[in-house]
Amino acid sequence: MVVGDLVLFTASIMGAYLIRFDFKLTSSLVTQILRLLPCLLVAKGIIFYFFGAYRGMWRYSSLVDVWRLFKATVFSSMLIISVGFFVHRFQGYSRGVLVLDGILTFLFTGGYRLLIRIMHNHGYLGKSNHIGGSFGSHERKRDKRVVLIGAGDAGEKTYREIRDNPMLGYNVVAFIDDDPRKKGFLIHGVPVMGSVEKLPGIVEGLRVQEILITLPSATGAQMRKIVDACEKTTLPYKTLPGLGEIIDGKVSVKTLRDVNYNDLLGREEVRLDSAAINQYIFGKCVLVTGAGGSIGSELCRQIIRFNPGSLVLLDCAEANLYEIQMEMEHKLKYKNHVPILADVKSAERVKRIVGDYKPDVIVHAAAKKHVPLMEENPWEAVFNNIIGTKNVMEAAVENGTEKFVMVSTDKAVRPTSVMGATKRVCELLMLAYRGRGTTVMMSVRFGNVVGSSGSVIPLFRGQIAYGGPVTVTHPEVTRYFMTIPEATQLILQAGALGTGGEIFILKMGVPVKIVQMARDLIRLSGKEPNEDIEIVFTGLRPGEKLYEELISEGEGIIATKHEKIMVLRPDDKWYGYGSQEVYREWLFNAIVELSELAKKFDGDGIRRKLKDIIPEYKPAVNS
Repeated sequence: MVVGDLVLFTASIMGAYLIRFDFKLTSSLVTQILRLLPCLLVAKGIIFYFFGAYRGMWRYSSLVDVWRLFKATVFSSMLIISVGFFVHRFQGYSRGVLVLDGILTFLFTGGYRLLIRIMHNHGYLGKSNHIGGSFGSHERKRDKRVVLIGAGDAGEKTYREIRDNPMLGYNVVAFIDDDPRKKGFLIHGVPVMGSVEKLPGIVEGLRVQEILITLPSATGAQMRKIVDACEKTTLPYKTLPGLGEIIDGKVSVKTLRDVNYNDLLGREEVRLDSAAINQYIFGKCVLVTGAGGSIGSELCRQIIRFNPGSLVLLDCAEANLYEIQMEMEHKLKYKNHVPILADVKSAERVKRIVGDYKPDVIVHAAAKKHVPLMEENPWEAVFNNIIGTKNVMEAAVENGTEKFVMVSTDKAVRPTSVMGATKRVCELLMLAYRGRGTTVMMSVRFGNVVGSSGSVIPLFRGQIAYGGPVTVTHPEVTRYFMTIPEATQLILQAGALGTGGEIFILKMGVPVKIVQMARDLIRLSGKEPNEDIEIVFTGLRPGEKLYEELISEGEGIIATKHEKIMVLRPDDKWYGYGSQEVYREWLFNAIVELSELAKKFDGDGIRRKLKDIIPEYKPAVNS
């Protein structure tokens, strides 16, 4: 490498003299060149070495290396010109020669490195790394012909990784992009062919075998349009995950995966006020109930990002608790966790745990949430959701826990199910405890979570895998949806906003028709609805509603500092009881009566008592 550059430095000074003197060198000019050459070679060699011109592998030369060469060339030229001025005052020497020498040095050394990279890429100096791409002469004939949808930064980076990694077995033949300004341009020699609408014709003409979607920031509507176009081609297709899933923004073709429903949901990445969350979690002891569940386990993953002093994992399901324990220990490498197998229904056990560990923050995610099952077993909803929550709240107040964040649900709004009604009672309990002791309590209310245990998407996937039919309760039923990471992040953010007694509401976006979700999932599985997989309507189940709501009539909402979180205006009239003390006594007595009915397994009595506590509750007819 050094010898090659020394030859080029010699060629540069010779070329500079030839250009300057019209390719006519006299004997005196040749003598002058021979006198200058040793000094130039030594000076340039040393300067290029110290500027790192020989540290990189030239087969991977990039703009960084070009910039390094430019700096070395400018510095060496300035040094040589300065020495020439102070030593000889340019007497008998041409200043133009020294300027031309600097220009030719940069062009020759840069061209040399570029030539080596080209020869390596095309296999002339060893095994080729490229599929042809920008130079086109060595296309790997057996590679799968693919098009990239998205001619932006992610698409360009994906192309480069495909080009540089022959093991992937891809040959990019075109880019597809809806931006008309990009049509006809080349990216590394690969043409941008046109819009997504023309995809079927393009892939047929180019004999494409697979489609790669490289738009990690695409909205749900954009992704739906792209998926529809891909479906028309009958070709397999994959996508890059969202930017939030790609560490440090590095787009890698290795992260390509099949399109899933989260892509079609297309929710924007949550922007967190990390400083506010860090303030109440960093260095603190945090207890998460229901830590092994889909929401609880993701809460644990999010919480450790803020470096708590310790994390107490509480769950009554042995398998779930073991799974999150192993993940914390081996995958996430978080050692300061304590797994506790316990049930929140046991007041004494909860008091012992909270008393022993003295958590600064409690996030209460433990709940029975399956609507039809709780209709059949309403006493379990009372024991777990109401009594269990009261036990944890009581222990938090007695032990001076700083913050208590409860996970609620949109089904608590004008409930028609036992599950929803019991969660609404939990919200009322939180209000009853407001100001009692130093614990700041709040509740977070949101809708369905994509992929959580008991949710509709795992059910649909299983039905599709078995060949159908996919069962939907009603053609008009709609639900709000949110991804698990988004929901848990907003729960933690609400914890930073709360000052006591608030019910926070997460903005859920636009409700989704369940039947449309079923159609989308069938198509994402490579099937056609009602042709390959039948959709069957089974009727609403006990306790279910056609439409979910986030606020009840008369509940006023107030904006917060966070764009995706609202808060309910508190009821200072204490629901007609005049004061918090009277209201609390009435509610606690009502819960005692509910507990007695639950012990007798009196489902009808439980529903009647829930109706007394929550006038807007409209229980379904018990089948």
